[in-house]
Amino acid sequence: MAEPGVETRTRSSVITARAAATFDPVGRSVATARAFVRDTLHGWGYADVVDDAVVLTSELVTNAIIHAGTSADVLCLRTEDSVRIEVGDRYPEREVPLQATGHSFAGLDSENGRGLLLCSALASRWGVEYTPTHKQVWFQLDLPQRPVGTRSASPALPTALLPVADERVRVAVAQIDAAGAIAVWNPDAETVFGYAAEQVIGKPLADLAAWPHTPGIGTGLAEALQLSRWEGSYGIRGADGRVIPVYASHLRVRDSQGEPSTVCLLVRDTERAVLQTPQRAPITESRTENSAADPFEVFIGSPAPDDLDGLLQRTVERARDMLDGDAAFLLLATDDETELEVRATTGLPSARQRFARVPVEAGSGRYSSARMPAVHEDLASVPGAVPLLGSTGMRSVVTVPLKVEGRLTGSLGVAAEAPGRYSNEEALRLQFAADRIALAVESARLGELERLRRGSLSFLVEASDLLAGTLDRDQTLALMAQMTVPTLATWCAVYTIADQASDPYLSYVLHEDEERIDGLKALLSKIAPPDPVPTPGARIWTAPGQAAQRAALLASQRELGWGTASPVSAGIGTTLATAAAVGGETVVLPLVARNRVIGMLTLGKPSDDHFRQEILELAEDLSRRAALALDNARLYSERVAISQSLQRSLLPPEMPEIPGVEVEVFYRAAGEGNEVGGDFYDVFPIRDGAYGFAIGDVCGTGPEAAAVTGLARHALRLLAREGFGGPAVLERLNAAILDEGSRSRFLTLLYGELRPQSDGSALLKVVCAGHPLPLRLRQDGTVEPAADPQPLLGVMDDLELYEQMVTLDPGDVLLCVTDGVTERREGTRMLGDDGLADVLAGCTGLTAGAVASRVLRAVERFAAEPASDDMAILTLRVPEPQVS
Repeated sequence: MAEPGVETRTRSSVITARAAATFDPVGRSVATARAFVRDTLHGWGYADVVDDAVVLTSELVTNAIIHAGTSADVLCLRTEDSVRIEVGDRYPEREVPLQATGHSFAGLDSENGRGLLLCSALASRWGVEYTPTHKQVWFQLDLPQRPVGTRSASPALPTALLPVADERVRVAVAQIDAAGAIAVWNPDAETVFGYAAEQVIGKPLADLAAWPHTPGIGTGLAEALQLSRWEGSYGIRGADGRVIPVYASHLRVRDSQGEPSTVCLLVRDTERAVLQTPQRAPITESRTENSAADPFEVFIGSPAPDDLDGLLQRTVERARDMLDGDAAFLLLATDDETELEVRATTGLPSARQRFARVPVEAGSGRYSSARMPAVHEDLASVPGAVPLLGSTGMRSVVTVPLKVEGRLTGSLGVAAEAPGRYSNEEALRLQFAADRIALAVESARLGELERLRRGSLSFLVEASDLLAGTLDRDQTLALMAQMTVPTLATWCAVYTIADQASDPYLSYVLHEDEERIDGLKALLSKIAPPDPVPTPGARIWTAPGQAAQRAALLASQRELGWGTASPVSAGIGTTLATAAAVGGETVVLPLVARNRVIGMLTLGKPSDDHFRQEILELAEDLSRRAALALDNARLYSERVAISQSLQRSLLPPEMPEIPGVEVEVFYRAAGEGNEVGGDFYDVFPIRDGAYGFAIGDVCGTGPEAAAVTGLARHALRLLAREGFGGPAVLERLNAAILDEGSRSRFLTLLYGELRPQSDGSALLKVVCAGHPLPLRLRQDGTVEPAADPQPLLGVMDDLELYEQMVTLDPGDVLLCVTDGVTERREGTRMLGDDGLADVLAGCTGLTAGAVASRVLRAVERFAAEPASDDMAILTLRVPEPQVS
C-alpha cells in the first residue's frame, strides 16, 4: 500500500527533451548540479520554475553526495506542460519523511531529510523509487499558463478625456533577432534615445535595457522576448547615460524562412496609453437584478491579470475611469499594517514613487487614517498632506481602504486636478469597487510573496556557496557587491572597520552602470561614512543624496556662471549623473560578526526610487552571511600574514656576491601559504675570501619542520664564523638537534666552504650528511657526483664525519638539490638521480641561473599534479674567462 503523500508512478506524458549528468561525491558538486539544472531549464525556456527546481535539486543532491556519500545522477525531462527532475544515488535507504504520518525522520534544523519535505511543499508531484542498489527521488513542476495577447476595443471618448501628449508622439520601433540583438532601429528611436541606428544595430537589447531585477518576481528580458506577446514597463539607457522609463509592446513574428524575431514598440512611460491594450468590461446599463455577472469581473474586466503588478495596474486604471479622475494610485499595507507601500499609479510618475512608504495613521505624511474612507476637497489648503501627490497638480482626492476579514491590506485613491471634484457618493462607489477587488489583490500579493521567498531561498543558497568558496578579503568584498547589484540595488558601497579604534573605510563601490562608479566613489569619499551602529536591520542614510544634490546645484550654477566650482566633481555631466544615481533611497546595513561591527553594507536606488520591505529583509540575510565571510577572510589573512612574516625570518636575507662564482637559488615550499618548509638553503661569508653554503632537508613539512630549519641555518652561520671546520660544524649541529628531545627531527644536510682561487677556479670543502649527492657538470658534458654519502643528522649521538675537496674549473657547475627534486613522481615513475643527471648533462655552457631554471622546468613538467614536497635548488658555477 502506498504511503500517503508519496507517488511511486507518474502519469504518461510525451517527453520532448532530456538532459543528464553525473556528479562526483565532493562538496563542490552541489553547486555544479544547481548550475546544470538552471542552465538546462533556461535553455528550454522554463524560467518560471527555475528557482523551485534549483532549490529542490540542491537539497536532493546534497543528501546524495554529502549525507549518503555516493555520486548523484541528475536527469531533466521536458514535456509540453511540465518538467520532471530525477536525482539518483547508490544508497537505497528507505527512510521517507511523510507529512501525513506522525513520525518525523529529521528536524527542520537538520540538513538531511529536508529534501523530501521540500518536494512535498513545492512540487506538483513527487515520488521515491528503490532498487537493491539505487534510490531515485523525482519531482515534477507544472508550468504556469502564460497568457497570450488579447484584442479589444474601447468606446469613443470625448476629446477632453483623451490622453494628453506634450509633443508629437514618437513610437520607437526596434526589431530583435533570435539571438537578442537589435536588427532594426527606426528614426523615432534615434530621437527618443539619442542613438543612431549604426550605433546599436547588432548589439544585444540587454545592453540598453534597464530591466527590473527582483528575485522570484516577474519575467526577465530574455523570457519576455520569447513570449508571443508582452506589454509592460522597463527602462532604456539613453545616449546621455540616463535611464528613460518606457512602456513597451512586444510581438513575436517569423519571416518567410521561418526565422523568429520580436518587434518592440516603445513610447515614453508617460505616453503609455498609446500602446497599452485597454482591458475594460463591457458597460451594460440594462442589467437586471438577477444578473449573474461577477462584480469583480465587471470592475476589473475579463480576463483578469494573473500577476499582482498587472492586477494592481488594471485596478488603478479602472478606478480612475470610474470616477473620471486624472490620476489614481494603490498602496499595499506592510505585514504589521503600520505603513503603506506604493505599488501602482496612473497619471503620476510611476517609476519615481514605486515602493515609497507612508504611515497608515494620521500624522506626519498622512492627512487621515487609511483605515477609513476619506475625501479631501482641496489639497492646496493643506500643503504636503499627501506626499505622493506633491508637485503633480492634483487638487482633490478620495481614498478608501482595502480590507480582507477586517484586516487592512491596502488603500485605493483617485485624484483630480480640479478642487471639489469628489463627495461622499464617489467615496461609496470607490469603496464598493475596493471591496470587490480586495480579496483578489490579497491573494495575488500572497502568491507574489511566496515566489519572492522561493527566489530569495535560491539566491541565498548561491550567495552562501560563493562566499564560502574564498578566504580572500578583496574577493569577498567584490562578491558582496556583485551579489547585491543589480539584484537588490542599483548601487552598493562596502565600508570596513579594521578595529574598534578605527574609522569606517570605503573599501568597495559598485554601480550597475560602470561609467557611474568613479563619480559615485568620488562623492562617497568626500562625505562622512555612516555611523557603525550595531542595531540589526536597515536604516535610512540621507547624506549621499543630499551631497549629490548640493553638488549638482553648484555645478549647474557654475555652468551658468553664477558660482564657484563644485567640490565633488568638475564636470557637470558626471555630477548630474551621479546625483541621479544616488537620488533615491539609500539604506545602511551593519556587518556584524562575532558580536563586533566590522563594516557597513550600503545600498542605493536612483532618483526618487525606494526599496520594498522584502528586498530589505533579503539584504539583511545576505549581510549576516557576508559579515561572517568577511571576518573569516580577515582572520585568515591575519594568520597568513603572521605565518609568512615568521617564515620569511627563516630565509636568508639576500645572496652575497662571490667574486668569480655565479650563485643561483630556486626555492618552493609545499602547502598553501607556506614560504618556508622543511627544505632550506643558505650562502654566507665566513671570513675574508671564504664563503659557506648549505642545502638541507628536515623530515616533514610545515611549521614544525620550519622550526628545525631555523635552528639549523642559524647554528651553521654561528659555528662556521667561530672557525670550526665542516665536520665540527655538523657534529655540533647534530648535538643541538638531539637536545630538542621529542621535538627533534632528523636532518639531511650538504654543507661546504668555497674559496675562489687566483687562477679562476674555486676550491670547495664538502660534507654530505645523508643528503642527495651534489652533481658536478664539466665543460665536456660529463656529470659525476662531487661527494660521498655520510650519516644524516639527528639520529646518532656519535658521528664521525669528514670533508672532501672539490675543485671547480672554469665552466664547471655544481648542482645541489633536495629530495623533493629527485623524488618527483608521476604514477609509478620517479625522476631519480639518473633523470636529474640527464637533465644536467644538457646544460653545458649555460649560466648558473639558466641551469637552475632548466632543472626546475624539467621537474615541473615531469608530472601534471603540483609538487607535494618542498624543493630547493642551489647552483654554483665558475664562469669561463672573458676573451678580449
